Amino acid sequence: MKNNYNSKVKKNQKINYENKEERNYDDQVEGRNSVLELLESGKDINKIFITKGEKHGSINKIIAKAKDKNIILVEKDKRKMDEMAQNENYQGVIAIVPPFEYCEIEDILQEAKQKKEDPFILILDGIEDPHNLGSIIRTAETAGIHGIIIPKRRAVAVNSTVNKASAGAVEHMKIARVTNISDTIQKLKDEGLWVCGTDINTDKYYYNQDLTGPLGIVIGNEGSGISEKVRKNCDFNVKIPMKGKITSLNASVSAGIIIYEVVKQKNLK
Repeated sequence: MKNNYNSKVKKNQKINYENKEERNYDDQVEGRNSVLELLESGKDINKIFITKGEKHGSINKIIAKAKDKNIILVEKDKRKMDEMAQNENYQGVIAIVPPFEYCEIEDILQEAKQKKEDPFILILDGIEDPHNLGSIIRTAETAGIHGIIIPKRRAVAVNSTVNKASAGAVEHMKIARVTNISDTIQKLKDEGLWVCGTDINTDKYYYNQDLTGPLGIVIGNEGSGISEKVRKNCDFNVKIPMKGKITSLNASVSAGIIIYEVVKQKNLK
């Protein structure tokens, strides 16, 4: 959202996100739920590492599914697993996978066509926090969004932190990574989509706007919202009413509110 919607990111936090993205590999999936989702998705897994010791709960389900699929299982002591893990709460399991495979915009449009539905696409203009991206992907998947578009620069990519925050939803969501968000919006408009921006300075509330039909929703950076160029390229803009003294919302919360207004309107149509 523009300016006041999403919680502001301190300058040093932004640097931390970027440094973490440079350190992280894109080939680890961590946490029991995320690894189970990965196993059930049928996607390639090179190897699964498990902490040595007694096995309880869902870890046994992971082991059984991995053996059924002939995936290599390796047990390591906790110290070595801690060194491998990119997240503190990795729950004793790390899957090594090929890097995330991004799709093309055409693949997202084809997804909608195959389902015989109007395209419903989420466009993220510079989300930097991997936890925000993961939460947005999770919400988008539950809402039936056909795909998500993210920029290649000045934004977080899909990595293990994103996967874990999404509870494995990245395995079921088409995600395209593009060079220029404004050019991409124009391409979607040429394909017949209406593109809705999110801007605190507009006059119209999101629930007063017709959000049915082929649609793209733009959610902006945690601190600065959508860029001016992107805002001007949208067909219309909406805002969320703010009644309290804190006039900001987390990016994933803002996205969830708008996404489910679209779902509601489509169901009532």
